[in-house]
Amino acid sequence: MNITIGRGKTARRAYGIDEIALVPGVRTLDPSLADTRWTIGGIEREIPIIASAMDGVVDTKMAALLSELGALGVLNLEGIQTRYEDPNPILDRIATVGKTEFVRLMQELYAEPIKPDLIQKRITEIKAQNGIAAVSLTPAGASKFGKIVAEAKADLVFIQATVVSTDHLSPESVVMLDLGKFCQEMPMPVILGNCVTYEVSLSLMKAGAAAVLVGIGPGAACTSRGVLGVGIPQATAVADCAAARDDYYAETGRYVPVIADGGIITGGDICKCIACGADAVMIGSPIARSAEAPGRGYHWGMATPSPVLPRGTRISVGTTGTIQEILTGPAKLDDGTHNLLGALKTSMGTLGAKTIKEMQQVEVVIAPSLLTEGKVYQKAQQLGMGK
Repeated sequence: MNITIGRGKTARRAYGIDEIALVPGVRTLDPSLADTRWTIGGIEREIPIIASAMDGVVDTKMAALLSELGALGVLNLEGIQTRYEDPNPILDRIATVGKTEFVRLMQELYAEPIKPDLIQKRITEIKAQNGIAAVSLTPAGASKFGKIVAEAKADLVFIQATVVSTDHLSPESVVMLDLGKFCQEMPMPVILGNCVTYEVSLSLMKAGAAAVLVGIGPGAACTSRGVLGVGIPQATAVADCAAARDDYYAETGRYVPVIADGGIITGGDICKCIACGADAVMIGSPIARSAEAPGRGYHWGMATPSPVLPRGTRISVGTTGTIQEILTGPAKLDDGTHNLLGALKTSMGTLGAKTIKEMQQVEVVIAPSLLTEGKVYQKAQQLGMGK
């Protein structure tokens, strides 16, 4: 139903993750029977969680560790890891700079040129640790470095920008990346994003995307929505793009996973994204809180160091546990940010969903009071859901 904003302008109501709730059905099952496996680019994973391609979240060691645990981590090939032979002193500077000097420092540090030999080296380092080498480039970066990534034999390539589309206008002096041609020519699966609408996600699938990333601006460190005024709340965005996936599959027989990217903090957030149709989620700040994360307790987005218009900031997330405790437990916190896999399996058991596909079919209701109803003491004492 469209809402009239004023004469000549109507709007569709969109919903965020915090505004919905999942409804138990007539069946329940033991959480141990819940099957959370999913496949991306022919690679099966037990945990439907991908760590975001952000410099404070994933380095080569984290990518290998996530692979070992049954998840997946994506390395940013246009970040600190490929600009500096030894990224540690750089990461130390980012973690210690003051708030007022942060933007200027980031613009300085990311002005260092990307070194093609470091792209090759980082991919090799991940594979040497028996990790899945999933890497990320912007469309412009893909045009420059796609051949190097192909030669380095990465396992998965993510092409990411605030918005990626197959219909893009550029100045005559700029050579536009042909997404369809890139997907066809690369020797490994290519994941495309980000998008938030049925039409764009469908066009990315038709271009050959092995998976589609959904989300504009909901990330904890992202300020795109404030800077640009652009975005659609995640519950609606995921549901729309999942509908495109289902229609595309019915038409072609090729299944393209939808990955909810951004705005996901707790196990409940993951469960609700999957219930809206996602096959997996991409998360940043929850992983940045792990002891093994390269960010030293800080988190910042890929667009933060823009030389002309930063669309992100550095946030302090602290260190709350190991990556294993955050992903698979045992949980040391009471706020839903630890043992994310356990939360998903328990929710699936409560809802009677044995597989991810069944979880996508559970009933969803609009429930703005879901996270506040009856939680006055938690909020007052800053415990559990009141933190």
